[in-house]
Amino acid sequence: MLYDIMIIGGGPAGLTASLYAGRAGHNVVLFEKMFVGGQAVTTYEIENYPGVPAVSGPELVQKMEEQTKLFGVTTIHEEVTGLSLEGDVKTVTTTGGQYEGKTVILTTGARPKRLEVPGEQEFWGRGVSVCATCDGAFYKGKVTAVVGGGNTAMENAIFLSKFCEKVYVIHRRDTLRGEKSLMKRLEALPNVSFVWDTVVEEIRGGQVVNGITLRQVKTGETSVLPVDGVFVSIGVQPNSGLAQDILETDDYGYLVTDQNMCTRIAGVYAAGDARRTPLRQIVTAAADGAIAAYSASIYLAEESQA
Repeated sequence: MLYDIMIIGGGPAGLTASLYAGRAGHNVVLFEKMFVGGQAVTTYEIENYPGVPAVSGPELVQKMEEQTKLFGVTTIHEEVTGLSLEGDVKTVTTTGGQYEGKTVILTTGARPKRLEVPGEQEFWGRGVSVCATCDGAFYKGKVTAVVGGGNTAMENAIFLSKFCEKVYVIHRRDTLRGEKSLMKRLEALPNVSFVWDTVVEEIRGGQVVNGITLRQVKTGETSVLPVDGVFVSIGVQPNSGLAQDILETDDYGYLVTDQNMCTRIAGVYAAGDARRTPLRQIVTAAADGAIAAYSASIYLAEESQA
């Protein structure tokens, strides 16, 4: 089968692109190796999606997915392992086979960065995590540390405060960065403490995590903080590896597009957190996906008339 539009990645950008492409009457396939939703699934509470006062990430994503099904979008749960994007027919290779289409929209998203310190990999899943929503309940009555100072770090700390006896927020600077509303909520929590101007040097433990070695960046002084869990929340990096040798990327690996989500190859688009953009939010990813689907529709119409 030759698809009109092949979409790689099932986060908000991919789901929105699927919705718009399906509504336009195109034959659409969405590739997602596991479950749809991307990073949005790990978000406990979303307060800044227009028209929805408060909703959990999984709830919002479920509604998005349900909408795509109303317009006949096919979802294939296979990992994409290769791309051939030149020419009129594009090829997507997955763990299950090869698929062909006239256009491709890359919505591969981004993944959390790692600290890259001793003990992080060793204790991954045994006291080290990036998702408080996923793993927070395992730390009921325990002591945890959240490393980072942005929105994700604050959201993780707020969520953990509901379960944990104590939550430390460890940040390399002396102030948080992010939304003021989150800061106010976090600062008002009695079981949350801040460790400023500090970085994690090592994650320690036996069978599981039991502490972290900290370094004060201004004085160089080191100390050990006993904790039962560490939640790494220091930003993201793009999942652009599939296309890095094919499409243009910036110095950080983000895919470069124009305002219409077009890449340097005709019929190939990028949207959401994987592309170079000044803001990475669910609402901006969704907007990107809508624009990418619209651009693909125009391309298909022009090609059919050529």
